[in-house]
Amino acid sequence: MKYLHWTFCLFLLSLSVHSQRVFEEQAREVGIESLTRFKTFLALANDASKGDEIQDNISWVKEQLQDQGFEIKLLETSSLPLMIANLSIKEKLPTIALYMHLDGQAVDRSKWNQDDPYQAVIKQETASGFETLSWEALKGENIDEFRIFARSSSDDKGPFAMLLTALDILKSKKKRPAFNLKLILDFEEEQSSPGLPESVKTHKEDLLADLLLIFDGPMHVSKQPTLVFGNRGIATLTLTTYGPITAQHSGHYGNYVPNPALALTKILASMKDDQGRVLIPDFYKGIEIDLATKKVLEAVPSEDASIMARTQIATTDQVGTNYQESIQYPSLNIRGMRSGWVGKEARTIVPATATAEMDIRLVVESDPEALLAGVKTHIESLGFALLDHVPSKEERLSNSKLVTLTSKIAYPAFRTDTQAKEGKWLTKILKEYYGTSPVIIRTSGGSVPISPFVSELGVPAIGVPTVNLDNNQHSPNENLRIGNYLMGIETYLAILTTKF
Repeated sequence: MKYLHWTFCLFLLSLSVHSQRVFEEQAREVGIESLTRFKTFLALANDASKGDEIQDNISWVKEQLQDQGFEIKLLETSSLPLMIANLSIKEKLPTIALYMHLDGQAVDRSKWNQDDPYQAVIKQETASGFETLSWEALKGENIDEFRIFARSSSDDKGPFAMLLTALDILKSKKKRPAFNLKLILDFEEEQSSPGLPESVKTHKEDLLADLLLIFDGPMHVSKQPTLVFGNRGIATLTLTTYGPITAQHSGHYGNYVPNPALALTKILASMKDDQGRVLIPDFYKGIEIDLATKKVLEAVPSEDASIMARTQIATTDQVGTNYQESIQYPSLNIRGMRSGWVGKEARTIVPATATAEMDIRLVVESDPEALLAGVKTHIESLGFALLDHVPSKEERLSNSKLVTLTSKIAYPAFRTDTQAKEGKWLTKILKEYYGTSPVIIRTSGGSVPISPFVSELGVPAIGVPTVNLDNNQHSPNENLRIGNYLMGIETYLAILTTKF
């Protein structure tokens, strides 16, 4: 019995040594030092709609990568260039590509709790909210819960800064990655990467790889290592309804001139039931949650309660039985509405127009064209005449119910089999390094524009998210948790040093 006891103890000791995070100490030391460089990078404004800002980012990134020994190539597209950076190790080794985007969403400075969204600020959470700290606070011991607040800190400059630091550490050890490394850096992802699909067709040789890893998006709420095997695609729609040719006095015309905002809300409300399910026929056609899929979804630690608490909602839509199941279906979302004025600018008028911006998150099983056609048919069934332009005087006078509808399919969904050999390779790396199995996400709710790599090039793609879930991406006060930044460096090192 005593012998068995000691044997068991030795087993536990060997297990703990095997799963030791060998890069943790250096990742922390060098990672904290690298935050100065990260701060400089964040200071470069990167609104995806402003080409001059993006050019400054391209120049900075190019210089950093050349210092690391990468060969840089800018692929011209119909809009902004796509950067390809190659680090060749040995010709016979496989090539793994890493996708990241380095542009950001626009900022509304009035909504940020700091003077400049591009000047990074360190904060810590208190009972009354986040308080600003000095950068000197990073020299302390317990800094993992501190956060860097700045536009693109998490989406998606943070993962790129983590990579640079991981490469610094390898260089200091006189080591190189275990495979050829290709970086695919997108500078207009927040504009739906309009030039990317065509680039994949015209620059196939430059983009080919054995595996594509996507470093974008948040980890699971549990903070466990996470792998994402698919992303939903996205299509957008703009609906505009019409009232008087110019806004009219609501006192004089409030019971006489039809209000376009009311017409628009009736259209929108008719699309879903009270449980949030889309009522448009065949919207969920082809989606089947079979037993194998259900098993993958149920293996993800539940995040429903934490999502509800964080977003402060009392109930959820009933598309699927839980969060993970809900994102296996296409969604129909109203992302913004405008008609007349509100707040202090509110006026007593019947507005001239009402507009809704919508998006449809696409899944692999859905036909994007069929979903858009279903929306159009539904609106026509309500008695509206559909236009693709602003109506003329003649059209206004001959139709009492007009809607202008424009739409665009940005990019489709993709999904890699969770049992694919590439996924098993990554799972093994993370499990051995962190001593725990990663959370396997079949499909992420968000979208990344890399489906052309899968469909055109046949390259399997898997996401390796590194940032905190509550990062406010796309919103004011975007942030990156320091603990995630440091852990992300470790994740890169674990992957980069493992043969594929």
